[in-house]
Amino acid sequence: MATVEKMPMLQEGYETLTASLKRLKEERPQIVDAIEEARAHGDLSENAEYHAAKERQGQIEASIADIEDKLARAQIIDPKDLSGDKVVFGATVTLLDDDDKPVTYQIVGQTEANAKTGRISYNSPLGRALIGRKVDDEVEVSVPAGDRYYVVSKIAFI
Repeated sequence: MATVEKMPMLQEGYETLTASLKRLKEERPQIVDAIEEARAHGDLSENAEYHAAKERQGQIEASIADIEDKLARAQIIDPKDLSGDKVVFGATVTLLDDDDKPVTYQIVGQTEANAKTGRISYNSPLGRALIGRKVDDEVEVSVPAGDRYYVVSKIAFI
């Protein structure tokens, strides 16, 4: 029997997924109505409205199944409950780049990652390189733009 891999995420990510699921489920009846209306127009083989509504229905059902799967496997982690001297999921890490310019990232789940807001996935190249590191450890990351080098300057659980 296959084991189901837990999906770590913050409470905020769980709530975002739950809200998306609710919105998609509310959209279901509207799609059914659109299909019924398009079906009433007659010949389905040349009915673009019908095909568009059916395609949207398929997209919604796939999204619902995907979100339900993620929520079922969710392992909610509160960074405030964590401590230690190593980088783990939920940690906020301050790095110094080659120019000693500080950059700060929080290690989060895949669904919550957004580099523009300083949140990177634990599965990203940088996230994988940081997990398990301590303050003053050097980190080398291979990215499409080339190799990057960082030094871990601070680890916080906020």
